[in-house]
Amino acid sequence: MSGAGVRTGCLAGSIAEENIAAARRLVELRDTWLNPTEWTERVPEVVPGYPDRILPNPGFEAVLKKRTLTNFYNARPAWLAHAHAALDAAVAQAYGWADYTPAMPDEEILRRLLALNRERSHAADHGDAE
Repeated sequence: MSGAGVRTGCLAGSIAEENIAAARRLVELRDTWLNPTEWTERVPEVVPGYPDRILPNPGFEAVLKKRTLTNFYNARPAWLAHAHAALDAAVAQAYGWADYTPAMPDEEILRRLLALNRERSHAADHGDAE
């Protein structure tokens, strides 16, 4: 499967855990930047199943209004770049790309993902087991 085969057993569990940990870390860092706990208060949502509402503490309304994902990614602090690099590496490992480096061109990544998608589509169309 083009170096991107399905992983099984303990190795797959370990790789999945690394992906989950890297993604969780990125979300935690992002959420902490967007809504610092000293500037906000979390209020339980009145509708069950919805996330808590995040309200600004008095005096922080204006500064929080400027903390958007667009501004966050435009600023691109080094710790954000490192968190994304860790997630990228974990995902590449899950695909079995032992030759992945952060310098791998986007075109090569897209070529590999397209090839994998075509393989899986072909297998699904022909009833092949992976």
